[in-house]
Amino acid sequence: MRSTTNSLVLEPATPEDVPAITELWFAAFTQPVIGKLFPNTPGMHQWHRDWHLDSFQTRPYQKYLRVVDTESKDEHGRPRLVAFGKWDLAMPDERGRRFPQWHADSPYQDCEDLITGLEAERKRVMGDQKHYYLDTLGTHPDYQRRGAGSMLVQWGCDLADKDGVAAYVDASKEGASLYQRHGFVDFSPSGAEVASMARAKKTA
Repeated sequence: MRSTTNSLVLEPATPEDVPAITELWFAAFTQPVIGKLFPNTPGMHQWHRDWHLDSFQTRPYQKYLRVVDTESKDEHGRPRLVAFGKWDLAMPDERGRRFPQWHADSPYQDCEDLITGLEAERKRVMGDQKHYYLDTLGTHPDYQRRGAGSMLVQWGCDLADKDGVAAYVDASKEGASLYQRHGFVDFSPSGAEVASMARAKKTA
């Protein structure tokens, strides 16, 4: 699997990408509410690295993707990782708990309430219908609106169409237009801060 847009190339990510994925996550998600739940501390960076490494090792149904810029190098002389995505092909009851136990730097109850709410919305919208879930998508601020996010979304949509299943993402309201361009519809209630977005399975 390899998809290219100009100098941006979509590839499978590997465990060796976890440090770069972690740094990119903190660069991409700078909203105050995210900073409150996942503060930018050394402990939280380690928590993220451990979480992603465990997912690589124990959750083969979670597909990590990366977008690299072949015209820009990181500090190791490799193409710079500019975006990543994580598609979860399992249903929630197959996956189990989405996150590991929260780090001490995170407000435990606030994190539990957020994730419980997101999972409830997913269940409300999708029910028991088989679907693929875009767990995470992050693009470095230097590369936003250059097509990297669209490449990551399209990969999962293509796989869902091939397998005859729906797709789901809980998106920020600001990012909803990206998913709408790929056929997602916002089913969130009026006034919701998160867009509960579903894409119907492809019919013949």
